[in-house]
Amino acid sequence: MSTRVGRGPRVGRIPREEHFDRDWRVHAIAPDFHVEDVWALPFTGTADDFDTLMSYVGGSHHGKDHPLMVRFLWTVRHRLGRALGWDTEDSGSADWTESLRERLPGDLRDGPRGPVFPHAPFSPLYLLDNEFAAEIANRTMHGVMHLSWVRDGEGYRGQMAVLVKPNGWLGTAYMSAIKPFRHLLVYPAMLRQWKHRQ
Repeated sequence: MSTRVGRGPRVGRIPREEHFDRDWRVHAIAPDFHVEDVWALPFTGTADDFDTLMSYVGGSHHGKDHPLMVRFLWTVRHRLGRALGWDTEDSGSADWTESLRERLPGDLRDGPRGPVFPHAPFSPLYLLDNEFAAEIANRTMHGVMHLSWVRDGEGYRGQMAVLVKPNGWLGTAYMSAIKPFRHLLVYPAMLRQWKHRQ
């Protein structure tokens, strides 16, 4: 059974506690990361539908499929980062260049990594039956996108958590500056797109 759109109130930002209520593997891998926010995704289905969600979300990361506002903000961020040297390996300390794959236990390191997003700066870490994590690192911060498939009533739904480890004062200031854009523009636009394309 393929995923379907969730029409109820569970779509959108939800309490961060809902990420910690479940025993995800990412808890042990990134304990020093802050959970910035958690989102209920507009996908529901059965216990076996996480792979369908992953196929859809992975495919939607192609640049042409992003909402116009999201593409515009990504372009601005990319050009700003290139101009200020935020995204080059010689622009900061080695702390942010160390991949979280170095922390993975053997079963996750040797298992499937999940989809590669050719038009988004995320590197997959691991993929399980109900959990996926990918990382992004630059001079401002080290972040993790965590996707999961959680029990909700009689079925299951998609959930996304954003974990962040800012790099010094620059990272803290950067995350504070982009928070309104993420909460009001980027993620709502992506959720609307996913909902309408179903």
